[in-house]
Amino acid sequence: MCFLKKRAYFRSKPIISWDAPHPGVCTCFIYCKDPTVGTRQVKNWLISPLYDQAPNCPDVVGGLAKYYLSPSYGIEFSIGFPGNLLVVLGYVFCLPEWQSYNIYLFNLAVSDLIFLCTLPRLSYLYANNQSENSPYACVINRYVLHVNLYSSILFMVWLSMDRFLVIKHPTRNHYLLRRRTAQIVTGLSWLAVNVEVAPMIALMIQDLQRHNMTRCMDFASLEGDISVLGYSLGLTVTGYILPLVGLCVFSHQIAHLLRAQDRALQRRTSPYKRPLRVAVSAAVMFLVLYTPYHVLRNVRIASLQPWAGLPSCTKMYIESMYILSRPLAFLHSVINPVFYFLMGDKFRELLLSNLRKL
Repeated sequence: MCFLKKRAYFRSKPIISWDAPHPGVCTCFIYCKDPTVGTRQVKNWLISPLYDQAPNCPDVVGGLAKYYLSPSYGIEFSIGFPGNLLVVLGYVFCLPEWQSYNIYLFNLAVSDLIFLCTLPRLSYLYANNQSENSPYACVINRYVLHVNLYSSILFMVWLSMDRFLVIKHPTRNHYLLRRRTAQIVTGLSWLAVNVEVAPMIALMIQDLQRHNMTRCMDFASLEGDISVLGYSLGLTVTGYILPLVGLCVFSHQIAHLLRAQDRALQRRTSPYKRPLRVAVSAAVMFLVLYTPYHVLRNVRIASLQPWAGLPSCTKMYIESMYILSRPLAFLHSVINPVFYFLMGDKFRELLLSNLRKL
């Protein structure tokens, strides 16, 4: 393992110094101690600490961390943070009367806003080849990331359910359309997501303790007492696949209900079809953004298992593809504010009216 920083000198022999510039990557410095030329740094390269560097394997992990993850997280924060902050402030100060779907959207915006606040630090660390030196920040960052990842799709499920019930019960007399019910559902959703993520936090603490609190690794690189692959697969099913199925089911039900109403009334204006567009768009968004991340995360974890027997280059390429999928999955926090303006004209009009007064 190369997570410990060691540096020594002995006459003119080259000496190696290992340091961890950022999670999952180490920098190797070779030094020479020569009475005539002094100490000089000879070479600097990035390799993965989880497997040996193959001689003919081009290093792409370090380059992706610095030149892909860092700017991607910076761009996502720059675009997503103002949009979600505007929505949160708009709901707090501009919306006098809340309905059930406003509660789901507000919690979704708060979740996205908290998550986006963690991206600048990650972007800075990756850009400067630095590791997370605080175990508390390491755990909190990963906790916020995964809670947001699975709470977002869950709140979208409840939002699609709400839109389906509004079409089926235009007078809003269904108990699931009450604000009190929405608050209870929201609270239970936060509880369920935290229960899902809790084992990962335990794994992170075990991994940090195993390495003297000096190495902050991503979920796919953790080691612990429980099966990381089994837990990741279970989290994929409960946190992603089942909610995605729920989104698809409500989209189908909304489409079926609208077709039945079209046949009965012969005319249907666009506002009635807006819930269908919202539900379908949400399902497509999570399918496109989340699927590569979850597939590659599980493949990455499986590639590190002893029974896989994969060569170093293959492991590195798998890790590289997994890195590529991460900013794509987190892009939902940038796109979500669009749904707040698609849900109805009242919030949009109130927000724009208050902005004009500024």
